[in-house]
Amino acid sequence: MDFLTSMLRPEVYPKPTTRVEFLQTYISYIFLTDQHVYKVKKPVNFGYLDFSTLRKRHYYLQQELVLNRRLAPEMYLAVLPIAKRHGSLKVGGAGQIVEYALQMLRLPQHLMMDEIADRQELTPAMLARIVGRLVPFYQEAATGGRINKFGHISVIRFNHEENFKQIEPFVGSLLSSQVFRDMVWYAETFLREQSDLFAERLKSGKIRDCHGDLHMKNICLADGVYIFDCIEFNPRFRYSDVAADIAFLAMDLDFHGYADLSRFFCQSFADQAADSDLLHLLPFYKSYRAVVRGKINALASQAVDLTQGERHQAAALARRYFELAWQYSQEGR
Repeated sequence: MDFLTSMLRPEVYPKPTTRVEFLQTYISYIFLTDQHVYKVKKPVNFGYLDFSTLRKRHYYLQQELVLNRRLAPEMYLAVLPIAKRHGSLKVGGAGQIVEYALQMLRLPQHLMMDEIADRQELTPAMLARIVGRLVPFYQEAATGGRINKFGHISVIRFNHEENFKQIEPFVGSLLSSQVFRDMVWYAETFLREQSDLFAERLKSGKIRDCHGDLHMKNICLADGVYIFDCIEFNPRFRYSDVAADIAFLAMDLDFHGYADLSRFFCQSFADQAADSDLLHLLPFYKSYRAVVRGKINALASQAVDLTQGERHQAAALARRYFELAWQYSQEGR
């Protein structure tokens, strides 16, 4: 019996469960039991992440556990071995270790922020709760040393140039050449004209060990505020200006038709964090985040392991994200 088939058997898990559901992303296998979620990393190497050996997969699961306990300590429980003994697998059991799994508490799906938004039930009070969780998080997040180098304007410029280089093959199909030129011009101009502001952000301690993937699918508004699934595999995507992190959720709210709540969220955060300069940076970083989401969907539109319908859907999303990125570039002029 192969690994995935074995992991779908309820008796494999340490806690009793009536069923096991299976999901997967491009980097993980995810198994859902009645009360828990178990994540297993795929043996992949994309350059910017490397899970190619069992030792590396174990290390990055441990990193995921530690880093996500910053914002969701009740959710992230343990990294457990998946052991084989007498031909059977057992999560947390004894025997030959064939994989590792991150054990998490299963949160109520209907209280995930994206599902609340889809039901048109998102409120300012909910955003205020998120702000109340994020402000102390960033205040306590690590800064200085090697983290600060990611706030240097040269690194920020590299990140943007890398993004544009990666979406250039889609010019003409998923975005127009004029939209592409406008976005590049805006980023280059903003970086040049606001160099003093970027230097001041670094000097004033605004470069932090952030979340890196702060959007609605990674937030649950249950009895508390659970913000989970941060970037663990590459610190370059997590070490950033706090404004870049806030911009991700603000962009996601805009994308889903919640522009008013996006403005409320940003203003509330800036007020509580005493960070008025953050508002000036938001169009720049929101444009960057929208380009990243557009790029991810553009690449998915060419993925051979997706159905034609899924590829068409990804292409449509890419066009919407690129259009939003362009709108921010016009707003920030």
